[in-house]
Amino acid sequence: MYYVIKKQLDNSSETFMWFKSPKFIASKESANVIFEFSTENKLVRKWVKKDEIILLTDDKEYFVQTLNTLKNLQNEQLKLIEDAHNHLARTLENFTQTMQNKFEEYTPIRNENDIPLIHKTL
Repeated sequence: MYYVIKKQLDNSSETFMWFKSPKFIASKESANVIFEFSTENKLVRKWVKKDEIILLTDDKEYFVQTLNTLKNLQNEQLKLIEDAHNHLARTLENFTQTMQNKFEEYTPIRNENDIPLIHKTL
C-alpha cells in the first residue's frame, strides 16, 4: 500500500489532503503520477501533478508521523487566523462605536447660533 499527501491548491483552510493507493504509475517524461483505486469493483484513476505531491511512501509509520505534523501545524495556523478574525471583529466594533460617539458629540451643538452649519437652514 502507498500513502500519499498532496497539496490542496483550491482550498485555503484545507491545504493538503491524503489518501492511500495500492498502485501508482509514474514516468520521468510525465508531470503527473496516476494512482489507481478499486471502487465498487471499478478501476478508478486519479491524476496528481508531481509538484503537488508532498509525500509518497510505503512506510505507514512515517506517513502517519508526517500527517500528524502537518495536521498540527495547520490547526495552529487556523487558530491564529481565527484569533485574527476575532480581533478584527472587535476592532471594527470599536471603530464603529468610536465614530458613533463622535457623531453624537455634534448633536447638541447643531442648534447653537455661533456654529457655522449650513444644514441648520435646510
